[in-house]
Amino acid sequence: MTRIALVRPGSTDFERQGRITGTLDIPLDEEGREQAARIAQELRDTSAEAIYCSPCEAARQTAAVIGEVSRLKPKTIEKLRNLDQGLWQGMLIDDVKRKHPKVFRQWQDHPESVCPPEGEMIYDALARIEPVLAKLLKKHKEGVIVVVAPKPLVMLLQCQLDEAELSDLWKADQPCGSWIMIDVPTAVTAGGR
Repeated sequence: MTRIALVRPGSTDFERQGRITGTLDIPLDEEGREQAARIAQELRDTSAEAIYCSPCEAARQTAAVIGEVSRLKPKTIEKLRNLDQGLWQGMLIDDVKRKHPKVFRQWQDHPESVCPPEGEMIYDALARIEPVLAKLLKKHKEGVIVVVAPKPLVMLLQCQLDEAELSDLWKADQPCGSWIMIDVPTAVTAGGR
């Protein structure tokens, strides 16, 4: 069985301000660096054999701290980039809710049916990440791997690994600087998803 430690990077100024990050490259803030150090210590005894991360700065920084403690070199995977939130990127979540209440509500209830203006559809992101997950699960048929990805991509990965409905996307929410361990049965890894 493969076990995936799914990590959401430590916090950034944008998270603290309640802004939508999307594909913007925002570094960890001071608390985020502390969260990354804590995660690294918590994952130290999992005997992880590899670390993979999104290309954004916060994910790379978090993965680097985990890598230092576990003596592994993180590998950045471009296709694990966060969902492109288009014109919503950089906006306060509250402003999007206020200016576009119906669209925002639909994004919460049925995220697969909404595309932020000039952004990316959930199904396009799925088309990007499904082959990545299949390749990782084929390469690592057992043992523990670490995957570091920002919100909402980390939630989309969790939905895929748990075989949950996309309408459950926001229920999979992880706070900044947290991780969960997901067991992927051998039958799923052998089947290549």
